[in-house]
Amino acid sequence: MIDSKILTLRAFAACGTVAATAELTGYSPSAVSAQLRELQRQLGVRLLVKEGRGVSLTAAGRKLVAGSDALLAAWEQLRATTLNADDQVQGQFGLGGFSTAAARLLAPLAANLKISRPHVEVHLIEANPTRCFEMLVAERIDMAVVVAMRVGQPAEDDTRFEQITLLDDPLDVVVPADHPLSDQGKVHLEELAAEKWITDTQGSAYRELFTSAFSAVGLRPKVAHEAQEWETMTAFVGAGLGVGFLPRLAPMGGTVNVKRLRLVGPSRPTRRIVAAVRRGSLGSPLVIESLEFLQGTAHRILEARQGEEV
Repeated sequence: MIDSKILTLRAFAACGTVAATAELTGYSPSAVSAQLRELQRQLGVRLLVKEGRGVSLTAAGRKLVAGSDALLAAWEQLRATTLNADDQVQGQFGLGGFSTAAARLLAPLAANLKISRPHVEVHLIEANPTRCFEMLVAERIDMAVVVAMRVGQPAEDDTRFEQITLLDDPLDVVVPADHPLSDQGKVHLEELAAEKWITDTQGSAYRELFTSAFSAVGLRPKVAHEAQEWETMTAFVGAGLGVGFLPRLAPMGGTVNVKRLRLVGPSRPTRRIVAAVRRGSLGSPLVIESLEFLQGTAHRILEARQGEEV
């Protein structure tokens, strides 16, 4: 088994502070500090250095964390192989994902596992992508469903994880029900250039996606209002304050006075949704079963869209 102090060090490297590591791992801050000090003592190497009121990794600490990627991947692969030898599964299985994925993909998966694997305790956590990757590192969860390449999250070639594409989720546009284009069903982005837009805050991944979509067609949209949640954005639209993007996977909810239109043409934006696991764990029985279920669910979503594609 991998020494838990190594896992704590890796969690610290991902989080950056002792307090955040304690919150992530469930240890107290003093217990986190004690584990890191004991690891230093055992190795005879200084791993941490004081920086202001906190501590940071030394060059040796960073080297140890980076070098442990291969060790952890080998352990995950060995654990998966061992479980497969007798068709066994672990007793607990953690799942994490952003709000829409948690509702549309992970909740059905958890319900399915209750039937197919009744002796497995499934734990489902709604969290943003950055948090999901931190929880994977700390082994709080075993699989995450996230939007690929969001600001600040690991790259696709990060040696700690394996990321498997589930679907490309196109963004629609929502407009007030009395909008002049509301009866068209399909619109080009260029037709909406003069609209007042409601989108996410500056620096967010969706704001970047929003800006990139218009930049691709040489337009600069007017942002009138900002909203971080889809429900808030659609409520703003329903109040006649502007128009906004809404992923196809996201439901309209109970919003009134709003119409959903398909964006068509080469400039239509999409977001890629992926499942992420710790590197080496793809052969785990529960990971295999869960990926098959998620891919099947995503395929059914895509099939439902086929008749709408242009």
